[in-house]
Amino acid sequence: MIQKYDSLLITPLSHRLAKSWGIIAITLTVALLVLSEPLPQNTLYHAFSDQRSMFGMPHALNVLSNGAFCLVGLWGCALLATRTIDWTGTPIMYLVFFLGVFLTGFGSAFYHWSPDNTTLVWDRLPMTIAFMAFTCVVVSERYSASLGYKLFPWLLTIGVLSVGYWVWQDDLRPYFAVQFGPMLILPLIIWRFSGSGTCWLWLVFVFYVAAKLLELFDHQFFQLTEGLISGHTLKHLAAAAGALMIVAKLNNTQPNYHPVYQRLKE
Repeated sequence: MIQKYDSLLITPLSHRLAKSWGIIAITLTVALLVLSEPLPQNTLYHAFSDQRSMFGMPHALNVLSNGAFCLVGLWGCALLATRTIDWTGTPIMYLVFFLGVFLTGFGSAFYHWSPDNTTLVWDRLPMTIAFMAFTCVVVSERYSASLGYKLFPWLLTIGVLSVGYWVWQDDLRPYFAVQFGPMLILPLIIWRFSGSGTCWLWLVFVFYVAAKLLELFDHQFFQLTEGLISGHTLKHLAAAAGALMIVAKLNNTQPNYHPVYQRLKE
């Protein structure tokens, strides 16, 4: 029944295009992992521009701005809790996503209190959980419910192991593959396959790109605002805004909107 319903969602041409692009993206990712040199964590990464303390709290704005993740994560979980849904498939992926966002707030705040490689683990671990859950949500809702459901435990495991591999070997290649690999595939899926909340999903990517740029130009934004706020602090707010778009997506759909699973139950 899953395969029958999946065929109603996608045309054969779109199916082949997405499958081909997915294979190409995975092949390129694996090739880069195999052919590139190990990528250790640069210790200069921890030297953020805003070093100010407030009320005895070091790096205060970088710590406090992570509260946005906690608020968005709680909001998403609360929204799911108000709905009468079958806790299988996509709903559990949404729940894991929002829990990952919520825990990112604590992990990132812990890291920014005392930035080093040891505390950075607790920042990256929940982020990978959120990344992988979001990937499975998009695949499940847009491409194939059965594939998204099957990928879910595997991608979560791969995400966690990528952080573990970095800790073990001081090699960021798997972690970067986990974070950036889906960005090669998900936009194509959203573009080619119909579904609800398309504008919200595109806004997720807009805020994601904005967050990466703000992170990259941390010092420049701190200088541009004359020391008012740093790019990294703004990065936290932009990334949390991206997660907020998923809350908006759910809030603007019907309470029981999980079409694949609704059809499977009929």
